[in-house]
Amino acid sequence: MKKYFLTVFEKDGSNLLDETFEAENDKEAKRIGAQKLEQQGFSEHTHRCAAPEGHLILFHR
Repeated sequence: MKKYFLTVFEKDGSNLLDETFEAENDKEAKRIGAQKLEQQGFSEHTHRCAAPEGHLILFHR
């Protein structure tokens, strides 16, 4: 399992969410990250989900 990093930002740049979760691969992490954003009402906020290697798997501006 790999650890992924999910962050949500307010328009002024402050963090609304800073969370880690585990997934088997990038595809699963993208699904889990999108689900967490939807459940917490952050789908339309600026957000990113980064893999442990540093690349982004989810991004919305």
